[in-house]
Amino acid sequence: MTKIVPELRYSAEHEWVAADGAVPVTAGAVVTVGAIATVGVSAVATEALGDIVYLDLPGVGSTISAGTSCGEIESTKSVSDLYAPVSGEITEINADAVADPAVVNQDPYGAGWLFKVSVSEEGPLLSAAEYAEKNGGEL
Repeated sequence: MTKIVPELRYSAEHEWVAADGAVPVTAGAVVTVGAIATVGVSAVATEALGDIVYLDLPGVGSTISAGTSCGEIESTKSVSDLYAPVSGEITEINADAVADPAVVNQDPYGAGWLFKVSVSEEGPLLSAAEYAEKNGGEL
């Protein structure tokens, strides 16, 4: 079974979000407005995509809206949209992941994070248990 990190929150489109660059301490904790949140894609998504070969991430300073497309992730199998799990302004992108997208497959919850955002609004997010139930993952 695919690993689901219990401390993270997840979008229905397979992005994960961690408040303040670290995982929340309780399942289902909200992402605070004004906080910096780190965003990545789940191991469920990386396994479904296969070998990731290209990332098109939003630029630093750009604004994203929860639930809307904010970039693309390309694998040897397909190209998929990245969806914003929160609304806000992009403060940083993971240049290492852009240079070597395979890191997203190797460590989706660590070195394979995608971008950081100053949160203005939380989108509809699932707890790890809800995400695992919908996607067959393991906590």
